[in-house]
Amino acid sequence: MSQLPQIRIPATYMRGGTSKGVFFRLSDLPEAAQVAGEARDRLLMRVIGSPDPYQKQIDGMGGATSSTSKTVIVSRSERPDHDVDYLFGQVSIDKAFVDWSGNCGNLSAAVGPFAIGNGLVDPARIPDNGEVEVRIWQANIGKTIVSRVPIRDGQVQETGDFELDGVTFPAAEVPVAFKDPADGEGAIFPTGNLVDDLEVPADVVEGGTLKATLINAGIPTVFVDAAELGYTGTELQEAINGDADALAMFETIRAHGAVKMGLITDVGEAATRQHTPKVAFVASPSDYVASSGKRVEAGEIDLVVRALSMGKLHHAMMGTAAVAIASAAAIEGTLVNLAAGGGKRSAVTFGHPSGTLRVGAEASLVEGRWVIDEAVMSRSARVLMEGWVRVPGDSL
Repeated sequence: MSQLPQIRIPATYMRGGTSKGVFFRLSDLPEAAQVAGEARDRLLMRVIGSPDPYQKQIDGMGGATSSTSKTVIVSRSERPDHDVDYLFGQVSIDKAFVDWSGNCGNLSAAVGPFAIGNGLVDPARIPDNGEVEVRIWQANIGKTIVSRVPIRDGQVQETGDFELDGVTFPAAEVPVAFKDPADGEGAIFPTGNLVDDLEVPADVVEGGTLKATLINAGIPTVFVDAAELGYTGTELQEAINGDADALAMFETIRAHGAVKMGLITDVGEAATRQHTPKVAFVASPSDYVASSGKRVEAGEIDLVVRALSMGKLHHAMMGTAAVAIASAAAIEGTLVNLAAGGGKRSAVTFGHPSGTLRVGAEASLVEGRWVIDEAVMSRSARVLMEGWVRVPGDSL
């Protein structure tokens, strides 16, 4: 067994929205990990504490949930009109891989504050008081994110009275705009349809088909109707995560949706692409009690949505999935739009397991294709700890 001493790497542990992860400046990583590849993946898995057959990540920084098994690499951008490049790695908890196939919308809110605090944004652009617009190149999906970071006395303002369901304590509001959130060719609907008949095994869904909206905006997402699966859309985590049959059903739906969207060629490949696509189920508004004990009234929301991430029902809502929700809601005829009552809309407030979230998107039909100019939502972010992470010397 190796007796190499531990190495230490400058790092920051941050919360962004309802997620948290370990942030690195690219230049601070060991040389072998400064480029994509096996060395980088091995390092990040060891930092987080994966793969862990116990699924606890005790020997690392991960929190044993999809919301906390995350890593971020940030560098000064050489792209015109961008401040930084942002690369997101979703670390599998029990398997030996890092999924680079998508973005984390929640941690996107922390990238601007991290970049400012680590000298990656021109100091001349930072006011004594006010806000600074940080233009971020999201390297996983090749898209622009614009974050408006509040500044007080020349430093990032982290404390405030903005409340976000799924986060216990208030903090400063950080508005985040996801520009042109569809894929590079603007194919918001990979199949060309607002609603598809998704074929799945007959033992999963009676009849072997179910209606699905397959959308690529923010993150590839498979939306299905809650009632078609026997759900109300107001379920909390224990109702799904404690049901092995339900989890297997959703994973099967996700895998077949991924094939239909052209993300993979065979359902067996879904096991090595856990981060994307997401699968979510929607329903019209209904009263329910959130996981915090807060009562959510049907009259204060447009629809209810539950989404799964990395094989489990999310405790709130992934930021990128919120972009997908807003985008689908803005386009008449999708399952999300119909659940919200139909008609043209530029914003929705939806209920999730931890409470509610409002998110906006503007959709337009251009030369026969749907286009989303941007999707906007407010999050918050805060540094939890900074210094160095340590990993055994044989981690690379």
